Amino acid sequence: MNARMPPASLSQAPIGLSRRRTLAALGGAALVSHLPAFLPRATAQGLTKISYQTGWLAQAEHGGLYHAQATGIYKEHGLDVEIRPGGPQVNVMQLFMAGTCDFADADSFRTFAFAQDKLPAVAIAAFFQKDPRVLMSHPGTGNDTLAALKGKPILVATTGRQTYWLWLKAKFGLTEDQLRPYAFSLAPWLVDRQATVQGYLTSEPFNARKSGVEPVIHLLADQGFDNYANVTIAVPKMVKEQPELVQRFVTATAKGWAGYLNGDASAANAMIQKSNPQMGADTIAYAIGAMKQYGLVETADTRVKGIGTMSEARWKSFYDAMVAAGAQKPGVDIQTAYTLQFVAGKKNA
Repeated sequence: MNARMPPASLSQAPIGLSRRRTLAALGGAALVSHLPAFLPRATAQGLTKISYQTGWLAQAEHGGLYHAQATGIYKEHGLDVEIRPGGPQVNVMQLFMAGTCDFADADSFRTFAFAQDKLPAVAIAAFFQKDPRVLMSHPGTGNDTLAALKGKPILVATTGRQTYWLWLKAKFGLTEDQLRPYAFSLAPWLVDRQATVQGYLTSEPFNARKSGVEPVIHLLADQGFDNYANVTIAVPKMVKEQPELVQRFVTATAKGWAGYLNGDASAANAMIQKSNPQMGADTIAYAIGAMKQYGLVETADTRVKGIGTMSEARWKSFYDAMVAAGAQKPGVDIQTAYTLQFVAGKKNA
């Protein structure tokens, strides 16, 4: 079993969350109409117990959550947070829609799907300002830019073909005949120096180097792919009726990320490895370094507005770009699926 998040996506739920399909998966409309408003409850210590469903097994990409838990930041904010790891058989969106957790992982694409299908979820913070998706090429082959990849084989998984691949086609003129299947193994790429492969910044480059290849890394976010990642979603009723609780969680998690990336991460890493024993210390160290080097969490915006910040302008511009690329339907009121009240202009950490 892969100990790391699959690079094709940040969640195991499909991008298209059609309302009919989601309701069917949950056991019918009656279940959704009777979803619990939210699950928080008080503990004997006077803390509010809440749960967070991640998109994959415990890893450094969830470091802010684990740091806030391990160092007592959540408790300082009156919270007892249960972090529930995802995995290959975990459909995060179905669990969230079934009301089994208070908060969950998502990204911009899933947020657009919530708005399109009028599903009860709202994005409240984006803890990755940059989507970690990359393409990797071999060095010394002339594949040093995305534009240079035109006409050359690119290994892309099915999910990627519905999202960032459409953007690559629209922006860089890539074509369908370049596509090759990708089954989450670097083996075919390692033996074909002309090929490029999809990946995840904090994972595949590390594995490529362990295999003796120093890859050329094309971080899509640095080329204009403005997808928010590690987006936290909540139930709209909870946002409306308990905004102070939501704010405490967002603020504490932002502090957790600041501490994880800039302080002593050992306690959080111990929790990650306890939850996911396959996660090696070298892998965690590489992932932390990559998040810092490429500014996934901390950017010029977050230095002013705080970790987790979002903006209406960026939500709109990315949606418009995806519509133009054919990756989203036009005419969706995306403002129904996110709120800036917990992050815009707030210095959380």
